[in-house]
Amino acid sequence: MIPFINAPFVWLADRIGAGPDELKLVFSFLLSYPLAGLLKRVPDARPEQKNLFSISISLFYLVGLFDLWDGLRTILISAVGTYAIAKYLRGSPYMPWIGFVFLMGHMSINHIARMQANSPRSVDITGAQMVLVMKLSAFCWNVADGVLPEADLSDHQKDRRLVELPSLLNYAGYVFFFPSMLIGPAFDFVEYRRWLDTTMFEVPANVDPSKKPPTRRKRKIPRSGTPAMLKLAAGLIWTFSFLKLSAHYYPKVLLEDKFVTYGFLHRLFVLHMVGFTARCKYYGVWTMTEGACILAGLGYKGVDPKTGKVSWDRLQNINPWEVEFAQNTRGYLGAWNINTNLWLRNYIYLRVTPRGKKPGFRASLATFTTSAFWHGFYPGYYLSFMLASFIQTVAKKLRRFVRPFFLDPKTQAPLPSKKWYDLASWLTTQLTFSFAVAPFLILSFSGSITVWKRVYFYAVVGTALLMAFFASPGVKVVKKALEQRNAKAGVVTDKKGDKSGLKRTASSESLDSSREPVMGISADMEEELDEMMREVKREVEARRTRSRENSLVKETLRKAM
Repeated sequence: MIPFINAPFVWLADRIGAGPDELKLVFSFLLSYPLAGLLKRVPDARPEQKNLFSISISLFYLVGLFDLWDGLRTILISAVGTYAIAKYLRGSPYMPWIGFVFLMGHMSINHIARMQANSPRSVDITGAQMVLVMKLSAFCWNVADGVLPEADLSDHQKDRRLVELPSLLNYAGYVFFFPSMLIGPAFDFVEYRRWLDTTMFEVPANVDPSKKPPTRRKRKIPRSGTPAMLKLAAGLIWTFSFLKLSAHYYPKVLLEDKFVTYGFLHRLFVLHMVGFTARCKYYGVWTMTEGACILAGLGYKGVDPKTGKVSWDRLQNINPWEVEFAQNTRGYLGAWNINTNLWLRNYIYLRVTPRGKKPGFRASLATFTTSAFWHGFYPGYYLSFMLASFIQTVAKKLRRFVRPFFLDPKTQAPLPSKKWYDLASWLTTQLTFSFAVAPFLILSFSGSITVWKRVYFYAVVGTALLMAFFASPGVKVVKKALEQRNAKAGVVTDKKGDKSGLKRTASSESLDSSREPVMGISADMEEELDEMMREVKREVEARRTRSRENSLVKETLRKAM
């Protein structure tokens, strides 16, 4: 590392109590803004210059700022290995899975090395590698889709398929796109290529010329300074909040002796604030990197043909307000790490499922396993994932059987009492996830159990009691009460679509209509287990049938002889 670059960060870190690498990371995000402005000003007709500029800045970040020579080697191994797999195994149906196993295996090695180093305040390459795994595994699938007939592809696959392999320079520019290289957001190669050749910014014919987004000079990329600066301002506010709050609400405070001297409600407050403080860090860095991508033009998502308003949320990775004010688990998880959710859905969950069939237990299990391994191997991660799966199942049943009591049976319009349901849902969701994500911050198994024990395992106990209730005859009482309420209002129940006889409406099922996992977490653990048992029974029956058929053939041949 260049000494004069490192010295200011060490000096400042000693005075504010932060780590030098943490300050470098924030500095790199801030520096990306003027550099993204320069990248945007490279002539549209010179894509090779855009690639070279982006690659050079990423190299400066890796080896000039962070001294990550080993990290550069790691990225090159993943990038070169993936390109070789995509090129030489392109015609094989196993190519995307070979690429996926290669990338995940390579990243797992670094996850283990990170655990052994145990230096959370230093920047290593695993964050950038996690982003790269999403980008390059998607790249393999996009290449594989390029050799398939369009009739066999979904609309998303058609949009992202690569009929030809990109040039090495374009591929390197995609890998080393500096505004998002260190912590994301991730995106597909087709999006990068459309940004590079500016086809992303072509305005549809149905848009009134007077409503086309303004550009400067002859550039096709619309003006993006204002939305980018708003993201920067928001990111700085969240980062400042993290720096102020982290002096009081840091993960280890949950393990300190003074924590147990607090009353139960005080402990709940501290537990929630520790989680909120940790989220502030991610809100800050993800919002700032998104802003840099917007300034470069890659965040462009199109223009509203009626109002002419430009959308810049193509690469949005976090929605802080939806997380903090979520009233249900799916809303909470769906607004967190959005691009990882999309990657798990499009390149794991839907890819495991054979063409022409609906995703089932195997797809959910593969998605859950991938999400867990992608995050790393700390025991705390797996405690959080397992508990969240059961929480999601209970929350889905609560929404189905409790929420209708606060809606008009005929119109499904909210009743005056709905505001109390919303308040209770919000409070329950926030406190439950404050408990569930604590192991994600503590990391160790023993430490996580200690924290849970100090708040009396309240989320575990509550989830277990509710699961027991929904498995008991008591749920029939709730079903009957809803049926009577519907009948009194003159609402015809749907006997075919629901064994309980409840009328499932778009309103009451707005978040439950899909069984797709969120962040790899099953939407309904109970249903997944039931489906697993059904699959096992079908497999056992199929084997018995094959065994009988083989015995019959052997007997027929024996008699013929």
